[in-house]
Amino acid sequence: MNRTGELPTAELARIGDVELWERLPAELAPKFRARAGDVAVDMVREIQRQIAEYSQKLEGMFGQVVVEGVEQAIHQFIDRMVDPTAEREDRAKLFRLLGKLEVSAGRSLDLLQTAYRIGARVAWRRISEFGQTERVPLATMCLIAEAIFAYIDELSLRSMEGYAEAQARQAGALQRRRKRLLELILGEPGYHPNALADLAEAARWPLPDRVLVVALERRTDQHQLPIPSLHEDILMDLEGSEPCLLLTDPERQLVALEHKLGGWRAAVGPLVPLAAARQSLRWARRTITLIQSGVIPDRPIVDTAEHLSTLLLLGDEELVRELVKRALAPLEGLTPKQQQRMLETMSAWVETRGSAPEVASSLAVHPQTVRYRLRQLEELFGARLHDPDALFDMGIALRALRLLTSPPGARSA
Repeated sequence: MNRTGELPTAELARIGDVELWERLPAELAPKFRARAGDVAVDMVREIQRQIAEYSQKLEGMFGQVVVEGVEQAIHQFIDRMVDPTAEREDRAKLFRLLGKLEVSAGRSLDLLQTAYRIGARVAWRRISEFGQTERVPLATMCLIAEAIFAYIDELSLRSMEGYAEAQARQAGALQRRRKRLLELILGEPGYHPNALADLAEAARWPLPDRVLVVALERRTDQHQLPIPSLHEDILMDLEGSEPCLLLTDPERQLVALEHKLGGWRAAVGPLVPLAAARQSLRWARRTITLIQSGVIPDRPIVDTAEHLSTLLLLGDEELVRELVKRALAPLEGLTPKQQQRMLETMSAWVETRGSAPEVASSLAVHPQTVRYRLRQLEELFGARLHDPDALFDMGIALRALRLLTSPPGARSA
């Protein structure tokens, strides 16, 4: 009874159910029980005749449970005529199991529900014959019919519960296999191909030739994000320290992702052979790091293919900073303002190798100013300005320095 003094709906339904069974004549139970074996045989035969999937010889666990289910359904019906208030929970286990077996067989509940209806029709036909022979009153026959169909509804409900439970367990097991598969693909190389193929089959995930990895990160203002509903052929880990997705058909899947990753920052790695998926993740994860530091502009989805030169230049940031320090060492003695002017002039000259007027045009300054600065650079760098190897290092250093020091959104390699 709830706080308002009313009985819960389920309890009211049970009371109504008990009242129905109490109105059935218990004296008919022994006569029904004597015919139960023949009725069970008729039910099984009719179910097999009408349902192709159940038409095979009933062997093994499935066949045993089906036959036992039919027999128990009949005997429980008769038992309830004698004792309408008998405990039902233990008796419900078998019908929940039938629902679970349908999941194991890869079928929907439609066939089992159809089998229940066929069983009900067979039971009613045999009871009708009995009623005519025994001259059972019409009112009693109507009550029995109502009880049969109420009973079938109850059995169907128990099977639905078992089906839902098995589906949830299967979905959980499938997700665990897929997560393990993702870990294997993205983990240290050296896994045996057969192990990968076996796990992929168990995870119901056809092995592709090429994949790409999307590295994900929760934005700073997002802590609890709902798991997006993604296509079943996308492997994902959204709960780990480095969440990611593995895509097999990027042209189709990326379009859908744009609308499902709200609250996430995403970097799309390059398309690579399956065995190189770890590299795609590494580049995508590095892109996320460069987005965090402001080197790469922050957008909802960033394609690493558009920033390969940046990834190359800043693949080892400590190393590139050492290169900048060594290649541009002659500028260290200048003031910050002087350094900035020399760097701008040097970048324009190294990139264009143009004359003073051409460099002046790109910098929007007077050519004479450029000539003055170039003379200063000659004094600072000397012969290095004419050494191809030194100029190559300077070019890399200047581009890297621009990436590391420019405002976010204004950077490009």
